[in-house]
Amino acid sequence: MKTYKDLYVWEKSVEMATLVHKLTCDFPKEELHCLTNQMRRVAVSVPSAIAKGSNRNSSRDLLPFLYSATGALSELETLLIIAHNLGYLGEEEKQEIEVACSTIFKMLSKFIQSLKNKEQQITAN
Repeated sequence: MKTYKDLYVWEKSVEMATLVHKLTCDFPKEELHCLTNQMRRVAVSVPSAIAKGSNRNSSRDLLPFLYSATGALSELETLLIIAHNLGYLGEEEKQEIEVACSTIFKMLSKFIQSLKNKEQQITAN
């Protein structure tokens, strides 16, 4: 791996965070410091965690950041449901972000598993 920018999961999470930002622009102004801000921050935290973790010295050091990114995805999905229930997001918009979250979650899970396998091989030798 050259840099975090070479990671497809980072690229997809940046796209997802950009989409969340665009979709929350139409939220009511009274939500700016609450739901809008929280959704944007948690969406941005996914690629940010991947980027921060990728600059660590080992796979073992990267893992906590990837777990943090998966947790942020779960939080974002919860916020999406709330925004949808309040009528701020239509079903199609909600599903678009949910699909992105699901895709990124699967990618992160595979990445985490591959790093764990790599660590097991290193410690076994």
